[in-house]
Amino acid sequence: MPATYDKDALHALILERALKFGDFTLASGQKSSHYLDGKQVALHAEGLRLISAGFLELAADWEYDAVGGMSIGADPLIGGVLCLSDRTDLVGAMIRKEAKGHGTGRYVEGPLQGGQRVLIVEDVVTTGGSSLKAIERLREFGAEICGVVAIVDRLQGGDAAFEAAGVPLKSLFTVRDFGIEPPAA
Repeated sequence: MPATYDKDALHALILERALKFGDFTLASGQKSSHYLDGKQVALHAEGLRLISAGFLELAADWEYDAVGGMSIGADPLIGGVLCLSDRTDLVGAMIRKEAKGHGTGRYVEGPLQGGQRVLIVEDVVTTGGSSLKAIERLREFGAEICGVVAIVDRLQGGDAAFEAAGVPLKSLFTVRDFGIEPPAA
C-alpha cells in the first residue's frame, strides 16, 4: 500500500526549499516575481516521497500503465511514483527534448509499449509547454495519455492548454496555496 500523502508537510517543504522571490524568467519565457524550483523538493528524500504519494492519490481514479514526463525535470518524479506504487507492472517513460544522437535515436526511453496509457508527471505548470511536448511525442510513439499531475499549477494557462489537448490536469497545489495571485489574464 502506498505511503499516505501529507499535504501540510509537503507545503512546508516547498516553502522552505523551493519558493524563491526576485526577478525570474520562466521556461515559458514569461517574467515572474517568484520561482518554484520543484527539483529542490523532488530531489529531497522526504519531498519525493510526499510528492509521489500525492501523485498516486491524485491519479487514483485514472487508468494508466506507465508514468512519464519530460526529462530531466520529470525523471525523479517518475522514479518516485514507480517506487512508491504498489503496482509491480507499472513502467516508466522518459521523454527527451532532443532525439538521442546515438543508439536507437529515440525520443521516448524506457520499457513503454505503443498503446499503453501514460500518466504524465510535472513539477510546475505555467503554460504546460514541456508536458505538452512530452504528450505530443508520446502520442507519436503510439501511447495514450490519461492525464497530467503536477506539484504546483501557477494558474497561467496550463489548464486551458491541457484541456485543448484533451488531457485533464490535477495539481497538488496552486500558487494561491502559497499566498500568490497569478497575473491577470
